[in-house]
Amino acid sequence: MAPQPLPCARPTRADAARNYDRLVTAARETFAEHGTDTSLEEIARRAGVGIGTLYRRFPSRTALLEAVYVEEIQSVCDRAYEFDRELEPFEALAAWLRSFLGYGLSKGTLAGELTVALGKDSPFFQACKVNVQDAGKLLLDKAKAAGEVRQELELADVMRLVGGINMGRDIEPEQANRLLDIVLCGLRPAAASAAPAKG
Repeated sequence: MAPQPLPCARPTRADAARNYDRLVTAARETFAEHGTDTSLEEIARRAGVGIGTLYRRFPSRTALLEAVYVEEIQSVCDRAYEFDRELEPFEALAAWLRSFLGYGLSKGTLAGELTVALGKDSPFFQACKVNVQDAGKLLLDKAKAAGEVRQELELADVMRLVGGINMGRDIEPEQANRLLDIVLCGLRPAAASAAPAKG
């Protein structure tokens, strides 16, 4: 199963694409360090381009936020397909959920600002959601087929559990990962959950 295309306005011309990538990278790094209200002039400076170039590519702050968000969602989806190729079914699902948890803990402000600007039911968010769901369903279905998770599970159940961990705004990563370990134990079939730990 291949991922569906995400809503992305990356240009095809080589020089324009390079500037686009520089600006998105600079924005992602700057937002992570200083928050999403960082000035666009600072982002342009960090990318090594003029402010006019930034506005030609991204006519508004929201457009730049969208581009950064799409890149992050693409990374989340790509990791699912990588884990599917490299790991056993349950380990692939667990690794992806752990990476998704880390993404959620670090990107809450970005998603929140875009939700205010676009609305949570906007076509933009719906397209991103479909891609994440396709990636997650692939891993969950393979874990089910291998008998490594409860057959009655739906992806929405799992994502709601992981999303609940992310809702703790002041949660420490160490605690978040402990909670995810509990969730992962709960995904196992009853017999596997009750089995004593090996070693």
